[in-house]
Amino acid sequence: MSRIISAALCSLVVFAVSSSDAFAANAAAGKATYDASCKTCHLAGLMGAPKLGDKANWAPRIKKGNAVLVSNATKGFKGAVGMMPPKGGNAKLTDVQIGDAVAYMVSASK
Repeated sequence: MSRIISAALCSLVVFAVSSSDAFAANAAAGKATYDASCKTCHLAGLMGAPKLGDKANWAPRIKKGNAVLVSNATKGFKGAVGMMPPKGGNAKLTDVQIGDAVAYMVSASK
Protein backbone atom coordinates (compact mmCIF):
# COMPACT_ATOMS: atom_id res chain seq x y z
CA MET A 1 0.00 0.00 0.00
CA SER A 2 2.82 2.41 0.80
CA ARG A 3 4.32 1.80 -2.67
CA ILE A 4 1.04 2.91 -4.27
CA ILE A 5 1.00 6.06 -2.16
CA SER A 6 4.67 6.73 -2.97
CA ALA A 7 4.01 6.28 -6.69
CA ALA A 8 1.04 8.64 -6.51
CA LEU A 9 3.08 11.29 -4.70
CA CYS A 10 5.91 10.98 -7.23
CA SER A 11 3.40 11.43 -10.05
CA LEU A 12 2.06 14.59 -8.42
CA VAL A 13 5.55 16.03 -8.06
CA VAL A 14 6.37 15.29 -11.70
CA PHE A 15 3.06 16.84 -12.80
CA ALA A 16 3.65 19.96 -10.68
CA VAL A 17 7.15 20.44 -12.09
CA SER A 18 6.05 19.87 -15.67
CA SER A 19 3.04 22.17 -15.22
CA SER A 20 5.17 25.06 -13.98
CA ASP A 21 7.63 24.51 -16.84
CA ALA A 22 4.74 24.44 -19.34
CA PHE A 23 3.37 27.64 -17.84
CA ALA A 24 6.74 29.36 -18.29
CA ALA A 25 7.05 28.10 -21.87
CA ASN A 26 3.51 29.27 -22.65
CA ALA A 27 4.24 32.65 -21.11
CA ALA A 28 7.27 33.06 -23.35
CA ALA A 29 5.27 32.07 -26.44
CA GLY A 30 2.44 34.38 -25.38
CA LYS A 31 4.52 37.55 -25.68
CA ALA A 32 4.19 37.50 -29.48
CA THR A 33 0.40 37.15 -29.23
CA TYR A 34 0.27 39.88 -26.58
CA ASP A 35 2.34 42.23 -28.75
CA ALA A 36 0.20 41.57 -31.84
CA SER A 37 -3.31 41.41 -30.36
CA CYS A 38 -3.53 42.33 -26.67
CA LYS A 39 -1.11 45.19 -26.15
CA THR A 40 -3.41 47.94 -27.42
CA CYS A 41 -5.90 47.52 -24.59
CA HIS A 42 -3.73 46.00 -21.86
CA LEU A 43 -0.93 48.55 -22.15
CA ALA A 44 -3.22 51.57 -21.89
CA GLY A 45 -6.06 50.07 -19.84
CA LEU A 46 -8.68 50.64 -22.54
CA MET A 47 -12.22 49.47 -21.74
CA GLY A 48 -11.11 48.73 -18.18
CA ALA A 49 -8.47 46.18 -19.24
CA PRO A 50 -5.99 45.47 -16.46
CA LYS A 51 -2.65 46.98 -17.46
CA LEU A 52 0.25 44.62 -17.92
CA GLY A 53 2.34 44.60 -14.74
CA ASP A 54 -0.34 46.24 -12.54
CA LYS A 55 -0.06 43.79 -9.65
CA ALA A 56 -2.91 45.27 -7.62
CA ASN A 57 -5.34 45.13 -10.53
CA TRP A 58 -4.29 41.64 -11.64
CA ALA A 59 -4.17 40.02 -8.16
CA PRO A 60 -7.92 39.34 -7.78
CA ARG A 61 -8.07 38.05 -11.34
CA ILE A 62 -5.07 35.75 -10.85
CA LYS A 63 -6.72 34.33 -7.72
CA LYS A 64 -9.62 33.09 -9.88
CA GLY A 65 -7.19 30.81 -11.72
CA ASN A 66 -5.77 30.53 -15.18
CA ALA A 67 -8.74 28.52 -16.50
CA VAL A 68 -11.18 31.33 -15.65
CA LEU A 69 -8.92 33.97 -17.20
CA VAL A 70 -8.53 31.97 -20.40
CA SER A 71 -12.28 31.32 -20.56
CA ASN A 72 -13.05 35.03 -20.09
CA ALA A 73 -10.54 35.98 -22.77
CA THR A 74 -11.85 33.36 -25.18
CA LYS A 75 -15.60 33.85 -24.69
CA GLY A 76 -15.59 37.50 -23.68
CA PHE A 77 -16.43 39.01 -20.32
CA LYS A 78 -18.26 42.02 -18.92
CA GLY A 79 -17.30 43.02 -15.41
CA ALA A 80 -18.24 45.82 -13.05
CA VAL A 81 -15.39 47.99 -14.34
CA GLY A 82 -14.85 46.98 -17.94
CA MET A 83 -15.29 44.42 -20.66
CA MET A 84 -13.30 41.96 -22.74
CA PRO A 85 -14.55 41.14 -26.23
CA PRO A 86 -14.31 37.48 -27.27
CA LYS A 87 -10.73 36.69 -28.27
CA GLY A 88 -9.88 40.34 -27.67
CA GLY A 89 -11.65 41.19 -30.87
CA ASN A 90 -9.33 39.02 -32.98
CA ALA A 91 -11.40 36.02 -34.08
CA LYS A 92 -8.35 34.49 -35.78
CA LEU A 93 -6.63 33.76 -32.45
CA THR A 94 -6.55 30.11 -31.46
CA ASP A 95 -7.36 28.90 -27.95
CA VAL A 96 -3.67 28.01 -27.53
CA GLN A 97 -2.58 31.54 -28.48
CA ILE A 98 -5.07 33.02 -26.02
CA GLY A 99 -3.85 30.71 -23.26
CA ASP A 100 -0.26 31.65 -24.03
CA ALA A 101 -1.07 35.37 -23.96
CA VAL A 102 -2.90 35.00 -20.64
CA ALA A 103 0.08 33.08 -19.22
CA TYR A 104 2.40 35.87 -20.37
CA MET A 105 0.25 38.63 -18.83
CA VAL A 106 -0.17 36.73 -15.57
CA SER A 107 3.57 36.05 -15.28
CA ALA A 108 4.34 39.73 -15.98
CA SER A 109 1.75 40.90 -13.43
CA LYS A 110 2.58 38.83 -10.34
